[in-house]
Amino acid sequence: MKRGLVLEGGAMRGLFTAGIMDVMMENGISLDGVVGVSAGACFGCNYKSRQPGRAIRYNMRFARDKRYSGMWSWLTTGNVFNAEFAYHVVPTTYDLFDIDAYNASTMEFHVVCTDVNTGEAVYHRLDEMDHEGLEWIRASASLPLASRIVEVGGHQLLDGGLADSVPLPYFQRLGYDRNIVILTRPRDYVKPAMGHARLLRWLLRKHPAVAQAMLNRHIIYRQQVAYAQSEAEAGRALVLQPDADLDIPHVCHDAERMQRVYDTGRSLAERRLDEIGAFLE
Repeated sequence: MKRGLVLEGGAMRGLFTAGIMDVMMENGISLDGVVGVSAGACFGCNYKSRQPGRAIRYNMRFARDKRYSGMWSWLTTGNVFNAEFAYHVVPTTYDLFDIDAYNASTMEFHVVCTDVNTGEAVYHRLDEMDHEGLEWIRASASLPLASRIVEVGGHQLLDGGLADSVPLPYFQRLGYDRNIVILTRPRDYVKPAMGHARLLRWLLRKHPAVAQAMLNRHIIYRQQVAYAQSEAEAGRALVLQPDADLDIPHVCHDAERMQRVYDTGRSLAERRLDEIGAFLE
């Protein structure tokens, strides 16, 4: 039996995911593999390096730092989350990512990105963390129009959620037959269709496959969530998601708001810890 953890994105909603993962790590819950999309990739790598608390810590520390994220970063670098500072300086200088622990771990870690030329998902197993590995994670979380295209591994990439927001089938194809799926939207959430299709196609006229993926995303996302729920009903997956909307923007400069979302994840994990353990066993 292979035990997996499937993490969707959601920008700062991902702190809900971080809260759940930290409780799992603190209680010694081991996994065979993790697959992360966007924020799920950014925060999920801390499971392989065994660093509970890291995701909420550095996000709160740099919440109001213009070098980290925000309009200033977007205007000066083309990335809402600063490519160099957020993805390379912070983990190597200010809040150290334990590269040695990550590389020594036998747990698999996979990231999901979207190829800008095809609109299709690109899956990458990241066994060792280095500069290129951090670029794969950045690519997975690089939203169209809010980020520059990331070139890594011979691909031109953007946010993985455009092509595969909930990569449960991908993990099942790899042999993971007991999967915890963490969603950052409540069960009654229905993703709306994206408006302003003509404007979007014009803004992304050089990358029509990306525009089409964005316009189709609400349909694909609904199907993916429905599949995860059906697998949960069949006993092959355990879906964890908030009871209500997390009410946090994609870019947040309010540390207290971040803490609330993180604590919501922790609270859910603590309530369902026995269920999580029993499911994985």
